[in-house]
Amino acid sequence: MRKKITVVGAGNVGASCAQRLAERGYADVVLVDIVPSVPQGKALDIQEAAPVVGIDSLVTGVNSYEASADSDVVVITAGVPRKPGMSRDDLVTTNQNIVASITRDVLKHSPDCIIVAVTNPLDAMAHVILKESGFPRCRVVGMSGILDTARFRTFIALEFGVSVEDVQALVLGGHGDQMVPLPRIASVGGIPLPQLLPQETIDRLVQRAVKGGGEIVELLNTSAYYAPSAAAVQMVDAIALDKKRILPAAAYLEGEYGIEGVFLGVPVKLGAGGVEQIMQVELSPDEQEALKRSAAAVRELVEVTRKG
Repeated sequence: MRKKITVVGAGNVGASCAQRLAERGYADVVLVDIVPSVPQGKALDIQEAAPVVGIDSLVTGVNSYEASADSDVVVITAGVPRKPGMSRDDLVTTNQNIVASITRDVLKHSPDCIIVAVTNPLDAMAHVILKESGFPRCRVVGMSGILDTARFRTFIALEFGVSVEDVQALVLGGHGDQMVPLPRIASVGGIPLPQLLPQETIDRLVQRAVKGGGEIVELLNTSAYYAPSAAAVQMVDAIALDKKRILPAAAYLEGEYGIEGVFLGVPVKLGAGGVEQIMQVELSPDEQEALKRSAAAVRELVEVTRKG
């Protein structure tokens, strides 16, 4: 029997997620959105590609949650996208209300699911989902670290003109300007990055990774969606197929890295149980301090949700 995956939000990120998931072939996909006809039309368009790409997944577009019942994984992408000049902080109150309402609807129909948060500001929205659902922390995880790390890996690969498959990197922290790339442990073909590039070049690549989302917003006048959807689907694969992948993702910390009570991007083991383990990387004093600053920035956003 195929898995059932629900994607909430039929905008650019959600529709891209639904397409990528359907083309995996292991799950039926339900695409939910409040806008009449939009999820239905996008789901039908994806479904009609099935004979071409050779998959039998069923893709259903709906405006309510009944068809999503008993989903294994729910991906929440719905919310207001970031516009030029808008920080992630500006999104908090509006998207908090949207995400809280969605979480209540998801809970009614799929009480045993695992939720992947994609809506920005991501770390704060994951916190809203956790508190609204009452789920244990292992069943709510945010898509951040994979995307941030993918951007860093991309820029390193472009700098060297090599395959991204030979570039390894890790980005920790909140999904925003306070993220914490770790060039010290990045590598190209197993060779540490600091042995290959001067510090000023590394600093430039780090800054481009940190500002990667904003760079796309400036070009498109809206948020990125191809890379975010790919990152979210990699997480769904790991959970739905119980792959036990070690991936950077936003997890709720309860003392790990000396930080408590916030979602923060860290390496985790993702499997059928959701976040099955939080992996702790030994950090330098500077890296640890940067991670604490990132946690403080996330905590400020969480405080905004409490006021809202």
